[in-house]
Formats: sequence, C-alpha cells, structure tokens
Amino acid sequence: MDVLEAMRARHSVRQYLDKPIPADVLAKLRNEVDACNRGGDLHIQLVADEPGAFDCAVAKYGSFSGVSNYLALVGPDDDGLEERAGYYGERLVILAQTLGLNTCWVGLTFSKKKARIEVGPGEKLVLIIALGYGATQGAAHKDKPMEKLCQVSGDMPNWFRRGMEYAMLAPTAVNQQKFRFTLETDGRVRAEALRGPFSRVDLGIVKYHFEQGAGAENIIWAE
Repeated sequence: MDVLEAMRARHSVRQYLDKPIPADVLAKLRNEVDACNRGGDLHIQLVADEPGAFDCAVAKYGSFSGVSNYLALVGPDDDGLEERAGYYGERLVILAQTLGLNTCWVGLTFSKKKARIEVGPGEKLVLIIALGYGATQGAAHKDKPMEKLCQVSGDMPNWFRRGMEYAMLAPTAVNQQKFRFTLETDGRVRAEALRGPFSRVDLGIVKYHFEQGAGAENIIWAE
C-alpha cells in the first residue's frame, strides 16, 4: 500500500503476536529512522526484541501485551522537540503500516527504567511507539466534525479539504483531536495545538497527515 492507503488502514493496536520482525523489514525501518534523525535533528531509536519496556504493571493496566519492539522518540530538549517527534514519528508509523506492521503511540504506559533507550545530555525522551505484528488490526476512532477542526473563510479549496480529511485520520492523544487548521486570507495555513495531553506531539502528527493529503506543494505554513 502507499502512504495515503496506509493512513486509512492504520489503527492503534495494543496486543501483539509473538512473531519477530524480519531482518529486511528492520533494515528498511532503520534506514528511515536515520533519515528522520537527519531531517528532524532527532535521536530516534529502533529497539527490537526487547520486551522489558512493557513488562510492568502499568503496561498491563493499559492492555498492552506481546510488545517486544518499539521506537523511542528522543531529541534535543528544545521548544520544537515535541512537534518534530510527532511529525517524524508518524512518518515512521506510516512506513511501518506499509510494511505490514502495526503500531501504537505510548506516552505513559511503559517502563522507562526497563526500556533500552539512550538519552544523552541535553536530550529528552518524548514517548515511544509500540511496533510489531498485531493480534488484530485495531479499530477506527470517532472523529469530530470537520468544521470543528478547521476555519476557512469562503469556499474550502479541494486541496485543503483533502488535507483535513487525512488530518482527521491521524492518531491523537486519547482521540481528543486537540488541533485546529486555519486557511488564512493570504492562502497560508496555520496549524495550532489546543490544550490537551501531548497536544504538541499531536500537532506534528496531524501536520504530517495534512501535508500528505493536501500535497506539500500547495501549503505555505503560517508561523
């Protein structure tokens, strides 16, 4: 499947099969991790065959089982880190979906002490992404109406509507969709994170989706 098909097909999965990820699939993921780290000034790490991070009571409480692979979103602790982590993390999530894998964004329900993650001086771990072959393919989340998530004066251009359709497919913390896109009168697009847990991470995720749906060539982001 291509990127847009993967966005439609991908849903959060918390239960995984005891099935290792083949070496060629891991290699493709690692290549993309390297590209994301270069592009986003990040220190994302792919950790394979390591069940310790989810071998804890809080993970079991969160209904996680069988997780032994994950992506750790780490980077310089600056004001833009959470948004970059969301943007590039979702890029990896969608690649994983095209490779036949399932994923779940995880903010709190894992063990930082047991996780095999490197966090250097001046760096911060934002969250991790569970990765593997799901016991199910997950289920779609409920969406708010599009008009609650964006603001446009006059007729909505087709490219903007398509961007919104794909932004609405994006995963957000507890499915709250705490974001807003505004089409300014000069044609620029303003993306805002509203108040909510991990809303800055969500902003990066939905901006990646919006770009893929609308076409990056059609978008000039408002600062």
